[in-house]
Amino acid sequence: MGDLNKLTIGAARDKLRARDITSVELTQACLGAIEGASALNAFVHNTSEIALERAGAADQRLAKDDAPGMCGIPIGIKDLFCTKGVASQAGSAILNGFKPEYESTVTQNLIDAGSVMLGKLNMDEFAMGSSNETSTYGNVVNPWRRGDDTADLTPGGSSGGSASAVAADLCLAATGTDTGGSIRQPAAFTGITGIKPTYGRCSRWGVVAFASSLDQAGPMTKDVRDGAIMLGAMCGHDPKDSTSADIAVPDFEAALTGDIKGKKIGIPKEYHMEGIPGEIEDLWADGVAMMKDAGAQIVDISLPHTKYALPAYYVIAPAEASSNLARYDGVRYGHRAKLAAGEGITEMYEKTRAEGFGHEVQRRVMIGTYVLSAGFYDAYYNRARRVRALIKKDFEDVFAAGVDAILTPATPSAAFGLGEMNDADPVQMYLNDVFTVTVNLAGLPAVSVPAGLDKQGLPLGLQLIGRPWEEGDLLNAAYRLEQAAGFVSKPAKWW
Repeated sequence: MGDLNKLTIGAARDKLRARDITSVELTQACLGAIEGASALNAFVHNTSEIALERAGAADQRLAKDDAPGMCGIPIGIKDLFCTKGVASQAGSAILNGFKPEYESTVTQNLIDAGSVMLGKLNMDEFAMGSSNETSTYGNVVNPWRRGDDTADLTPGGSSGGSASAVAADLCLAATGTDTGGSIRQPAAFTGITGIKPTYGRCSRWGVVAFASSLDQAGPMTKDVRDGAIMLGAMCGHDPKDSTSADIAVPDFEAALTGDIKGKKIGIPKEYHMEGIPGEIEDLWADGVAMMKDAGAQIVDISLPHTKYALPAYYVIAPAEASSNLARYDGVRYGHRAKLAAGEGITEMYEKTRAEGFGHEVQRRVMIGTYVLSAGFYDAYYNRARRVRALIKKDFEDVFAAGVDAILTPATPSAAFGLGEMNDADPVQMYLNDVFTVTVNLAGLPAVSVPAGLDKQGLPLGLQLIGRPWEEGDLLNAAYRLEQAAGFVSKPAKWW
């Protein structure tokens, strides 16, 4: 019974319903794994008492044979989600001590489905980062290593704690959020599945905002089936969120037939970028062959405005961040700086934000304030919005031509070492999102699936991009890709 934490959601669900195990036993196995994995720094707020209480309630519900698929499943919650009475800091010192009096809609949906919260997961501060090195809690460490090299690797960001925890079997699944790739990039770096649903599919209410027109919650799981099960529990229309779509949530798991015969899979020529490692290109070619062997029709497509995606994203996202983070001023909640005699409210704002925000957040707030300022609003922000519309139209044209899904690499490399990019131009770090930001700008669903290992034994992922609101078809294509790739590798335990 000691390996229960290694189960998938699907396998655990079957064992729970068959009464082979209890949710309390499953939860205790995960809590034990978390206790022994402090070196990963994935969990930052443990909620073992809440977990065992909810596990006991789930067992009672299961005994009545009337429980949904997530009932009794132990999961981790990214620190970006507000959880009632539990620290919710978004990885930032400025929210030190903040314990919300309310529950985010996504976490409430998971509670209603009977899932068990094990604790809160580390993340880049306010979801700003691609390596989980900007957190007030310190770096998250990837459970994977380069062969015999003991150097710590990044798990990706901003959902690095979620990715590391799932990959290391500390929980069966975790929530993540994706603003420019923050679910899919860490999923690829840690050999798990990450799903970014259509914008508006999951409520943003109670999720600490980074960039409101880009942020979207999604599941991070051990395989595609688990992702389908968890996504179904997370989704649903929420009247408290004006961007939440009033669209029925289908049975995503039922869509997983593996049959993609006749489906058109687009291969965008613009994603063959200069400087991409040969291993990434080879993996992509292998993915194309897998889909073709499964009966899909491979078609070359063009997304001509792709080259403008990163510049547009890094204008729009900081602009929205600058506006959203203006609320953190030390007045109502969180950190408040100590003032010297004679200092007033202006000094309090300045000192609080200087002390509470890390360097990456400060950088993005400054960029965002600049591009929104008089004289630069039209030159930068409005121009980026127009580019965003063109990127969205590129995808619309491709889907209108009959393409069902688009296959691309998930990341331009495998996981890199923590600290390796500290002295680099920040733009080099931003390039980690080169294959993912277009999806957020267009509001589309996408999934990262582990598909192979690089020469150093690190996982690599492929990304499938789907039509809006058609996550079922997208996940079925991902399920077939997963079957063909046959990725079963796990990190060797060292922590």
